[in-house]
Amino acid sequence: MTTSTSTAATENFAELLKSSYGSSDGLEGSVVKGRVIAIENDTAVIDVGLKSEGRVALREFSERGHASEIKMGDEVEVFLERMENAQGEAVLSREKARREEAWAELEKSFKANKRVSGVLFGRVKGGFTVDLSGAVAFLPGSQVDVRPVRDVAHLMGTDQWFQILKMDRRRGNIVVSRRAVLEETRAEARQELIANLTEGQILDGVVKNITDYGAFVDLGGIDGLLHVTDMAWRRVNHPTEVVAIGDTVKVQVIRVNPDTQRISLGMKQLEADPWQGVETKYPVSSRFKGRVTNITDYGAFVELEPGVEGLVHVSEMSWTKKNVHPGKIVSTSQEIEVMVLDVDPNRRRVSLGIKQCTENPWTVFAASNPAGTLIKGEIKSITEFGLFVGLDNGVDGMVHLSDLSWDKPGEQVITEYKKGDMVEAKVLDTDVEKERISLGIKQLSADPQAGVVKYKKGDTVTCTVAAIHAGGIDVSFGEGLTAYVRKQDLARERSEQRPERFAVGDKVDAKVVTVDSDARKIGLSVKALEISDEREAMAQFGSSDSGASLGDILGAALNRAKGDTEEKPKKAAKKKKGDETEAEGEGDAE
Repeated sequence: MTTSTSTAATENFAELLKSSYGSSDGLEGSVVKGRVIAIENDTAVIDVGLKSEGRVALREFSERGHASEIKMGDEVEVFLERMENAQGEAVLSREKARREEAWAELEKSFKANKRVSGVLFGRVKGGFTVDLSGAVAFLPGSQVDVRPVRDVAHLMGTDQWFQILKMDRRRGNIVVSRRAVLEETRAEARQELIANLTEGQILDGVVKNITDYGAFVDLGGIDGLLHVTDMAWRRVNHPTEVVAIGDTVKVQVIRVNPDTQRISLGMKQLEADPWQGVETKYPVSSRFKGRVTNITDYGAFVELEPGVEGLVHVSEMSWTKKNVHPGKIVSTSQEIEVMVLDVDPNRRRVSLGIKQCTENPWTVFAASNPAGTLIKGEIKSITEFGLFVGLDNGVDGMVHLSDLSWDKPGEQVITEYKKGDMVEAKVLDTDVEKERISLGIKQLSADPQAGVVKYKKGDTVTCTVAAIHAGGIDVSFGEGLTAYVRKQDLARERSEQRPERFAVGDKVDAKVVTVDSDARKIGLSVKALEISDEREAMAQFGSSDSGASLGDILGAALNRAKGDTEEKPKKAAKKKKGDETEAEGEGDAE
């Protein structure tokens, strides 16, 4: 009896206790509500309605970067890890409770593709850690900003917006991106800014990046390109000569492409164009001082004033230095005198010359050395067509092969000269426009064939055989003149056209058939003389119709010239004999 009463009392006490504290089945591993009943040192004592209270460190109630503001009587949510520990206290965690709350909210944001707020609070390998209202996420280094960022100190401990890239609750992994948020924000700002931009608009911007071809300027959420050619009217070799990263610059919108969202900017457009009225400031043939700004293979650019440059072509640099690189004549930053040769304001081009500021050495030479002047010079080079001789003021004259010798071929005579030899020559002609000086060496002596000009076609000359060749003979006549008589011109009869029938020293009469005063040549022919003599005799003493030969006619003419010195019978007998001879001649002819 006593035993059963005791058992019933025990069961009633357990029920009363259970009803007092409530059922604890299924509470472990979940978030429960509790009340702060005490704060002891750095912990808060929390009553969650169990048999015993639990303790939670105050730091777990603080937000990242902020101190804890919890106080007695506050109602809080904590995570119940175990009902009790070795000390009989409930094991609670505010961090895990916050994490559970955060995960639930983050999953909703991830599914809705919404941005979430968080705070960077630590650095790990490959990136950073972010507190997303209790849940810890990983921020890769490449996702911090749209451009690589070396120092993130200004971002640490500050609220930032992030986009969740992926999350795995089972593994507790969350990956976020700040770059995605910035790109989206910038895209919206870019779209809005481009819609409000107009060509010619003047804006303030910050230089964000510099390349070899220009600088990118941030206009407040959108970048525009400031090309190096639009930085200044003068020549700019590199953008760093004008701007630096971080500089605040005033620029003008040159072009806007809404489709590609590209913006072209300019700085020089805000200044006066130095090319306005350039043809008035720099008239043709005027001289100015300028500074060499750039040297190329084809010439040098000279700055006349900031923004106005002219080109000195390599052909306009020196009167005498040909095929020389411009860098061997002028140097960068050198101040030189130039002459304006041409101005084209439409194409923004000014042609300049350096050599025009000095006397033309060809003109100077022509004035001081007219044709016929004797000069001396050093052979600078030998070519297949003549000698180049160095003269005063750096000019060269040329002795052509045909002007080396009167009586020898130029190809043969030129081998007698070598580079560096000093020679004497006569000035034949100077062409200033073509920059050519013609010289002659053979003209230093008299032309042995100059006498050919006194002869004319048809003249008869007596020649002396000088040499015999297979194709003809060389003859001399007059005052040292020479000529060549071809084999076919040696006689009228083909059988007599044999050079070997002549001997050196023989006297030969020949007729002048050609006279070339320019080539200093005269053509002779023995055959032409014989034909001419025959025609003259025939015309004077006989006719070809009679059948008499040239010898008969000449013989008759000689007889007539003797006169009637013999007696008539004798004349009659001679006449009879002549008649017989003529009869025989006629028979032979038949």
